[in-house]
Amino acid sequence: MGSGLFKRNPRSYLRITAEFFYPRGGWYRAAGYVIHRLRRLPDPPHRISRGIAAGVFVCFTPLFGLHFLTAAIIAFLIRGNILASILATFFGNPLTFPLIAELSISLGARFMGLPIDMHLPQIIDAFGGALGDLWFNTRAMFTDEIADWGELHHFFRRVFMPYLVGGLLPGLGAGMIAYGLSRPVIHAYQRRRIKKLRARYEKRMAARAEADAAE
Repeated sequence: MGSGLFKRNPRSYLRITAEFFYPRGGWYRAAGYVIHRLRRLPDPPHRISRGIAAGVFVCFTPLFGLHFLTAAIIAFLIRGNILASILATFFGNPLTFPLIAELSISLGARFMGLPIDMHLPQIIDAFGGALGDLWFNTRAMFTDEIADWGELHHFFRRVFMPYLVGGLLPGLGAGMIAYGLSRPVIHAYQRRRIKKLRARYEKRMAARAEADAAE
């Protein structure tokens, strides 16, 4: 039997991108998996819920690419479960991002006295322009091209800072709600699981006692 039968076909970049926007099995299944993992974490409910709050809060920041690290640091500082914080960043996904971005940037622009004219198409264009500036200016360091930071400056002033400032309050609110909702659920699940494990153990011990008595 050839070893090729056991090789897994590597996923294409197109498939990886598609699964980012729509995971294999659908968002319902992906959410169910995350909730299942959160409930089974070996930690007290209050620590798991603090981690969940940290992960949800981070989803309201523009620190894309650093959400896992930022959530883990915040969870560590507030003595929450670090793995729970990383799992909870699932709250920020392609389905919720448009709402979070619109809300955060609109609030931040209002607080900073900026015009409220950055909506999802303009936000995506600003992200693309900033990435383009980074790529072009990095290349310019090794060529005769002249660096231009205009797009990155526009992104920082009109998207990043309003997003950061405006996401604080809704992020804190969402984190507190996540903490308040998850703690009793996790507590009830852990109590029910301990009860099942105890009943299983007592049943096994009773069966062993009966076997010993029959000998």
